[in-house]
Amino acid sequence: MKVLVAGGGGREHAIVRALARSAHAPELICAPGNAGIAEEAECVALAAEDVDGIVALARERAVDLVVVGPEAPLVAGLVDRLEDAGVPAFGPSAEAARLEGSKAYAKDLMARAGVPTASHVLLRGREEAIDHLSCASYPAVLKADGLAAGKGVIICATEAEAREAADVFFTERRFGETTVVLEEFLEGEELSLLALCDGENVVPLAPAQDYKRIFDGDRGPNTGGMGSYSPVPSFDRDRVEEIASAVHRPIVDLMAREGRPFHGVLYAGLMIGERGPRVLEFNARFGDPETQAVLPRLRSDFADLCLAAREPGGLAGAEAEFSEDWAVTVVLASAGYPESSSKGDVIEGLEEAAELAEVTHAGTARSGDDIVTAGGRVLNVTGLGPGPSEARDRAYDAARRIHFDGMQMRTDIAARAVERAPLGGRP
Repeated sequence: MKVLVAGGGGREHAIVRALARSAHAPELICAPGNAGIAEEAECVALAAEDVDGIVALARERAVDLVVVGPEAPLVAGLVDRLEDAGVPAFGPSAEAARLEGSKAYAKDLMARAGVPTASHVLLRGREEAIDHLSCASYPAVLKADGLAAGKGVIICATEAEAREAADVFFTERRFGETTVVLEEFLEGEELSLLALCDGENVVPLAPAQDYKRIFDGDRGPNTGGMGSYSPVPSFDRDRVEEIASAVHRPIVDLMAREGRPFHGVLYAGLMIGERGPRVLEFNARFGDPETQAVLPRLRSDFADLCLAAREPGGLAGAEAEFSEDWAVTVVLASAGYPESSSKGDVIEGLEEAAELAEVTHAGTARSGDDIVTAGGRVLNVTGLGPGPSEARDRAYDAARRIHFDGMQMRTDIAARAVERAPLGGRP
């Protein structure tokens, strides 16, 4: 079996490792990959967003499956093009991926499917935004409608902050030409729940929590994610099934009825409050860094699950089995992130850290004999253990053995899990 993974971040490194554990023992290719992935798979210097190039590579190498990691190629129709070329691909079609590609579209779909979410209004320009902001309740949330690599969300405590955010979107155009969703601020506990979908069936994976803000205590600007852990206290299998039935299945059912069946991974970012779960966002692919905490715990054959999800009804009766171990993932980011990133800084301590925890590469490259930084989020360090405390200790013990200039790391990842489950064990 030959599998091509499209992408080059920490999520894709975790996907490569999960595929490598398959009973199929697949030959693995990654485009473009990174310095860490290159040690475990053949890397081809081809951007995942290069749809023509990925299709040509898949056909040339006669791959049996393409697993698409990032959202941009999904929204651009990579899966459609691969399937048209006779190449099996794991992921949603471009039409189905609109669920992530447009927050306004997702809001409309949720309303029609009866999925609970925050109230919102769509802003099309700065003047319209200023009019609405003067009568909004605060705190409030402003989101770029399109793709923004996890950074297009600004939480505003006051109207003055919201006006500044409006300038970011409409005057500075930091996220390109976009409409903006002004959304009610939800309070509660965040939860990430990913589910495999075959257009008809929904198979939830283990729940996770991630940390979006750059600094401890959930302070500072949003990032692509600074850490995660899995499982989550209080969210056992029965509760996960309840959430999937309220959130994922209505969306999958509606999309099937409307002729745009969803195949692949449906990620729900949720806020669990007094009124139950409400959706913050939907993604059409594996979350990053949640994948780095979820997939190391997966005991089912990942390649078989991906192949089954491609087939209408292929996941009927399937379950995803997970280890009882906990996983805690700490992200190491470069200087300046998330506003910018430092590149070319030599990374030290990787081998020592890998003896204690799983180290997946995100923004790395090779320069001569050195591995250097090559992006905002550089590395993910995942500790495994029988409880959250042990997993967390291993993650941070390993992370502190790594060094590069300007390295940023939150020190509170999974701290609340340790507080709520002090004896470890099952959630």
